[in-house]
Amino acid sequence: MRLGFATLGCPGAPLDDVVELAQSNNFTGLELRAAPEEFTHVGLTAAERRTLRTRIEDAGLEIFAISSYVRLCAVEEQPLEAHLELAADLGARGVRVFPGDDPGTSPADAPSPGELRALDRVTSVPKDVPILLETHDSHSTARQVAAFCAVLDTDAPGHPVKALWDSSHTWSHGEALAESYALLRPWLEIVQFKQADSRQEYRPVALDAGDFPIRELVHVLDGTDYPLSLEWELKWHPQLPALAEALPAVHAWLAGDPER
Repeated sequence: MRLGFATLGCPGAPLDDVVELAQSNNFTGLELRAAPEEFTHVGLTAAERRTLRTRIEDAGLEIFAISSYVRLCAVEEQPLEAHLELAADLGARGVRVFPGDDPGTSPADAPSPGELRALDRVTSVPKDVPILLETHDSHSTARQVAAFCAVLDTDAPGHPVKALWDSSHTWSHGEALAESYALLRPWLEIVQFKQADSRQEYRPVALDAGDFPIRELVHVLDGTDYPLSLEWELKWHPQLPALAEALPAVHAWLAGDPER
């Protein structure tokens, strides 16, 4: 299992601390949050990018994704191309984007104006780095993302869009994990997981405080080799335990330790 975590769980931490967190807890992958206050952002020089890539590779780690805040379907101010270039320079598997479609659209019925806008965008960018569309916001279900990807397959052959499955999001929207996996499988690249509490409107919580069906997820993914990444949302939910406390418990949680 290629197990990683998102640096959203340690906002502002320097690279040395992130590497130590990964190595000391037997994690091999990273989702690097791209933002001006982080060590990963599109303003890095060519020399800084080479240094960052070398340090991560020398530590035996893989960059699962550059976590951008590009909204693929929106009238966008975030530079998609710059994030794709950053991912290529760092050797990342792809760039995480959000759908960000206009409120009130119904992408399950037909391509929305936002999806048509996204179609134009993805046909004009380089195809060598995947765009990882997360099940999020306007497209929080696997059914919505799969329908959109199917449109892209038809109207933009060779497009670079893959799916990043935030399994907690699809679960919180009523999809069984097996159903979500079956829908996303043709495009699936990375799987995210986290703990949440359905009794508190699916609020992110400590690993031992929620009811996300982690054993079901492990069963659904049995026999596959998708990168599995913990999205610990400490940046947005400061009530969560520190990532340094959460990471040591992840292996036991995934293994179904009865004490977890």
